[in-house]
Amino acid sequence: MRWNMMILASCLLTAGCVGGTSMSEQQDANVQSSLQYDSVPCDQLLARRNGLAQQYNLPIKAKPTFSNPAMGFGPFMPDMRSKAKRDTDKASGEIDAMNRSIDRRDCGQPDKQKKLALPG
Repeated sequence: MRWNMMILASCLLTAGCVGGTSMSEQQDANVQSSLQYDSVPCDQLLARRNGLAQQYNLPIKAKPTFSNPAMGFGPFMPDMRSKAKRDTDKASGEIDAMNRSIDRRDCGQPDKQKKLALPG
């Protein structure tokens, strides 16, 4: 019985450490920088975000999700999500990055009119 536990532990370590395929590493990769979208014009960025959300059936305010593996085995657990789930999670990260760029640049907001007031 003791040998079985040692073999199981070594298999988990080997499966999680091979080439960045652990669950936590793959989920961390879904978080993207919003700076890459700052050079994209607002109208194109809004259309791109909306199209990506529609393609993956996600809300336009989607955020990347993270699983909570038991007992701290996250770095050692292999990523066993389906390809569709991995693609959806990646799209959520892209949408979140686009939203941060949109919010920072006030894209989609009507131009604020300057009010002129008389002194007094």
